[in-house]
Amino acid sequence: MAGIDQTITELADEFALLPDWEERISYVIELARGLAPIEESERTEENRVRGCVSRVWLVSEKHAEEPEKLFFRGDSDAHLVRGEIAMLLRIFSGRTPEDILSVDPKAVFERLGLQDALTMQRSNGLFSMMNRIQAEARNAA
Repeated sequence: MAGIDQTITELADEFALLPDWEERISYVIELARGLAPIEESERTEENRVRGCVSRVWLVSEKHAEEPEKLFFRGDSDAHLVRGEIAMLLRIFSGRTPEDILSVDPKAVFERLGLQDALTMQRSNGLFSMMNRIQAEARNAA
């Protein structure tokens, strides 16, 4: 697996190939197609991410074969947000808590060039998801 910085760079490079915000949004929605839905039983208040306009659930877990790492799964009732989740899982899932906490969410947002593509509400939701991922990492550290 590529390092977290390399993964962010790869995503930024993919977005850089897209000339305008409409194509970037389409790409984020395309990423949603690869996201596996979570179980209905996991759509609980405990797994719900606060601060998102859409309903978002995020599950964090450890795997016995790699107990030092955190793995995330998530879902939403909105296609664009599902794409954002897929993007965040690509960056953060399968990482150590230290790796996750080393990332500045604002810097990720800027590196990906999403500031012109997302509304303020969507941006706040993305930050809420990143903050939740980092809170899970702090709890696991």
